[in-house]
Amino acid sequence: MLEELSIAGLGVIDGASAQFPPGFTALTGETGAGKTMIVTSLRLLAGGRADAGRVRSGAAKATVEGRFRVADPDRGPDGEVADLLESTGADLDDDGTVIAIRTVNADGRSRAHLGGRSVPVGTLGKLVSSVLTVHGQNDQLRLLRPDRQRVALDTFAGAKASKALAAYRSARAEWLAILDELDELRANSRGLAQEADRLRFGIDEIAAIDPQPGEDDSLADTIRRLTDLESIRSAASGSHEIVAGESGSVIEGLGQVRSMLEAAADDELKRLAGRVGETLTVVTDIGDELTAYLSALPTDADSLDQLLSRQGELKSLVRKYAPDIDGVIDWRTQAQMRLEQIEDPQGSVDDLERRAAAAAEVVAEAAATLHRIRAKAATTMAGKVSKELAGLAMGDSTLSVEVGLESADADDRLAIEVDGQRAHAGADGADRVEFALVPHKGARPLPIATSASGGELSRVMLALEVVLAEPTSGSVMVFDEVDAGVGGRAAVEIGRRLARLARAHQVIVVTHLPQVAAFADNHLVIGKSASKGAVQTSTVRALDRDERIAELARMLAGLGESDTGKAHAEELLTTAETEKGS
Repeated sequence: MLEELSIAGLGVIDGASAQFPPGFTALTGETGAGKTMIVTSLRLLAGGRADAGRVRSGAAKATVEGRFRVADPDRGPDGEVADLLESTGADLDDDGTVIAIRTVNADGRSRAHLGGRSVPVGTLGKLVSSVLTVHGQNDQLRLLRPDRQRVALDTFAGAKASKALAAYRSARAEWLAILDELDELRANSRGLAQEADRLRFGIDEIAAIDPQPGEDDSLADTIRRLTDLESIRSAASGSHEIVAGESGSVIEGLGQVRSMLEAAADDELKRLAGRVGETLTVVTDIGDELTAYLSALPTDADSLDQLLSRQGELKSLVRKYAPDIDGVIDWRTQAQMRLEQIEDPQGSVDDLERRAAAAAEVVAEAAATLHRIRAKAATTMAGKVSKELAGLAMGDSTLSVEVGLESADADDRLAIEVDGQRAHAGADGADRVEFALVPHKGARPLPIATSASGGELSRVMLALEVVLAEPTSGSVMVFDEVDAGVGGRAAVEIGRRLARLARAHQVIVVTHLPQVAAFADNHLVIGKSASKGAVQTSTVRALDRDERIAELARMLAGLGESDTGKAHAEELLTTAETEKGS
């Protein structure tokens, strides 16, 4: 809910603010007073394009500040709003409101703030758009587009359509990935042949050298030994002679010590004999290891050149294929698998074609499910909107919502079969949705894009909004001259519908019709004030009941302060108040 809006330096508004209570708020004023600036300011908060031309002449920047109620003070925000606030670090006030600010400098640069934090404009737009929707004349024109009509139908169909559309899109994405891989395989035969040559060369080169796991590390150790073979041999041999030599060795000396201690008639010495025995075991093991080490040493360094040559071969492989020899071996394994795939392109094509056919069946099934949901919802939606149109002074006109299949060309890459018909699998399904007006019973439906007048299109859009809003509540709906092109009884009916819509939503309407404004719960007037120099200034103020009567009288063909005008305006206001209360 929008609670407060402040505007500075935007168009004809130098500085103004207004409170927006729940329910239906009407915005009126003379032509050129700046009513559209209210809608423009809300579009800016919703992430709309910043236009330096909107900055008031002489002002350094335009600023729009809105206070939105986005949470229950006791429970906090839910869903997308909670995620956005958490991701940006924006502060929510204790009463469950958050302040959104958008500034546009005279040079066109724009900045956004949310809950006291600087945020990207897109982030601000996401939050505001989640609670506020603006419907203007441009939005009516967008309703003429088939894709927007499909979105409206899916919105009406609700969770079933949303779930079915998500399943369809997921299946279609998997199908497209397979088709892309298949197309690439067919189109890149030359590139694949070149890749196969490179793989074969690498596999053959590695096979010729035949590296073994861990060979690079073990070879480096061996080479380090051979580069200093004599000193290593001398150290090992001298140590072996001392430990286990034939004369005067440590083992022999320890054996004699143990014998003498064991023969002594003293318990303490016999205890030491046990420890000497343990030491003798360790030293004997050392002697055995030194013997084995000496046996493994090359008799000479003649093999060093061969080992260095082998090391060079291994290093050449490491430079080309992987960080170490184990990686080289793994590269060869992967290359062999890839080569098998490349060298059997037809086998790969056949496999992908089978997978593509299976994926297409899944897409077709998902498209058929979505089509049936939409077709069923279209009938219900058309009936409800037609009922609303009957109350909007459109005579016997009804809305027809047609759901057909998008035809596929003979060479369509994304052709599927849905309920026995060939159709194109588009990004949002295989359906073609079209809204049409039936002028009277028995008449042929005519697309609203070519048959509806501006006033009729306004009423169709309002009827749609009333129907689409039935299952939801709590959002802010802004209508910019939705009553354009209508008058008389139709205007009264539009006022009634907007008042009914305001029972579940906050509704803000820019209107020039007194019949519509009379149904509002709250009435704001945009007025021209004294000019500052050559620049006009507009103000925004709330009206009490007497002031509303005067404003409605002005709107009634300019009757203004006349007694007849006031009487007519008071009658109109009283009638609207009575109808809303009943």
